[in-house]
Amino acid sequence: MNYIGSKHKLSSWLLSSISDVCGPDLSRLVFCDLFAGTGSVGRTFKPLVNGVIANDLEFYSYVLNRNYIGNNEPVNASAYIEELENLPPKAGFIFNTYSEDGKAGRLYFSAENGKKIDAIRTQIEAWFSQGEINEDVYFFLLASLLESADKVANTASVYGAYLKKLKKSAQNTLILKPAEFEISPGDHSVYNQNSNELIKAISGDILYLDPPYNARQYGANYHVLNTIAKKDTFVPKGKTGLRSYKKSAFCSKIEVATAFEELIKQADFKTIFLSYNNEGLMPAETVKAIMQRYGKYDLVTTSYQRFKADKTENRNHKATGTTEYLHILEK
Repeated sequence: MNYIGSKHKLSSWLLSSISDVCGPDLSRLVFCDLFAGTGSVGRTFKPLVNGVIANDLEFYSYVLNRNYIGNNEPVNASAYIEELENLPPKAGFIFNTYSEDGKAGRLYFSAENGKKIDAIRTQIEAWFSQGEINEDVYFFLLASLLESADKVANTASVYGAYLKKLKKSAQNTLILKPAEFEISPGDHSVYNQNSNELIKAISGDILYLDPPYNARQYGANYHVLNTIAKKDTFVPKGKTGLRSYKKSAFCSKIEVATAFEELIKQADFKTIFLSYNNEGLMPAETVKAIMQRYGKYDLVTTSYQRFKADKTENRNHKATGTTEYLHILEK
């Protein structure tokens, strides 16, 4: 997925940098990805560590991580994938609320894909509620649907708005591709909680933090994925059909430093790594000042191409590159 703040392209650099501090053999260590997003960092470390703890406040993220991190035994789901792929279309909530020709007139998906998403999501839920599939298969199928739907979404990468006309990729028919996960030694766990609350209940060796950098709330930017994942009903708000969502203190210039220090203070982990970039709400000096109060501090940086969500953002930011800071604390 093309995702704000994704560390997919930086995963090798992160692994190298973390290994430089924690040693080349991570097999006995517990690694926590507290703001997991799509799970790319946790997936990098899953085969290398004794256990991964993955967490995110957004439910669509929980679904992805519950599959990619939480699933650690083979699932026999090929027949289910084939059956879902060949279901007749169904006009449900996604079609009516977010699709071409739907009652609401929103253009997040083509009419064909909106009906296909509804049909697949309804069948997955029916199988699960009837005991036909277990939790592992359930989240495998849900993750497969989320990623496949995202590939044909009529957006400029985020769901804060839809495009006025169907772009070329949105005109393609959704193909349900299996979200294949890696099986590895170790004990892995996945949570869907507020990070500052969960940190009080967990412990480990490596804590990796990749919180939001700016005022963009993920609950708003990816609300359609949450709706597909939750399969709930609500009254959509405004032109974009927004749902209610929990706001993160890390997206608030007023609250972020306090929330960050409380997180660092509560963390029962030997080494803490914070990914943050030079466009973030907290200046590097603030991060350093907070982390230094709790142990030995260091910093490494790298440059990479910045995320571009839409044409408006591109006009507002002339720079095509940004600097990623990896703040390091040994408590």
